[in-house]
Amino acid sequence: MKEVASLQYGVIFKKAFSQRDVFNAFVKDILGIEFSCDKVETEKSFTQKIGNVKVEFDLYAEDLKNRVIVEIQHQNGSDYYDRFLHYHCVALLEQAANYRNYKPDLTVYTIVVLTSADKHKTDVAVIDFDPKDRYGNSLGEIKHKVIYLAVKYVDENTPEVYRDWLSAINESLSEKIDETHYQRPELQTVIDSIAKNLVSPEEKYWMIEEYNFEEAKKKQFEEGIEQGIRQGIQQGVQHGIEEGQRKAKQAIAKGMLSEGLSIEIIEKLTALSHDEIQSLI
Repeated sequence: MKEVASLQYGVIFKKAFSQRDVFNAFVKDILGIEFSCDKVETEKSFTQKIGNVKVEFDLYAEDLKNRVIVEIQHQNGSDYYDRFLHYHCVALLEQAANYRNYKPDLTVYTIVVLTSADKHKTDVAVIDFDPKDRYGNSLGEIKHKVIYLAVKYVDENTPEVYRDWLSAINESLSEKIDETHYQRPELQTVIDSIAKNLVSPEEKYWMIEEYNFEEAKKKQFEEGIEQGIRQGIQQGVQHGIEEGQRKAKQAIAKGMLSEGLSIEIIEKLTALSHDEIQSLI
């Protein structure tokens, strides 16, 4: 067993998968396409603003020979689906050079790797942008895709070409990896690059910062739930008091009605509405 830094941390994930050979092999296996980039950019953003939210890609690379852009996003937390669909669309819109041409020069693929839990508990999910006819047949017009990979839900039914990558990422979360399980040279490169004894002081700093940030978000979420429960209890108690007071007033009104008092007088004395008193007769 080899002690490693967990790939749940963005700084470690980018360190491992920004290696060109690793990136190319991962993309080829996950997308099933030929892909070869000269360099992998980390924390990529576009100079021209698109929309009102700043978008920054964890890992970004272009293969101009095959006319493809691939982004790999690491995610540890919620807003998993909508957030990266937005990122994907930004990468598409950035290519719109002029209003006469809506077809991007490069096909865009976004791969999102989730290292935390997900409510759907599925290993692989895909948004396929290609139009389908009413029989579900693809028209072959648009290749853009978003691939969501949740490493915690890999099982024997996960396609073999995905399984080694996702299993290695998932095993790293325990900060130990059995190297003998993974024979591919690119996976050995990943494991070697995240060895715990090779983590730099700067990388340790960003790991601690990310851990503290996630803990703060978790605490804020838990406090929000507790506050909601307290407010619910208070509202329930208040509702109970108000309901009890209303029933007491109704009982008094019934007694007044039996004594022959008019509805107008009872209305003034109890503050019940005319219709409510009428309903007690």
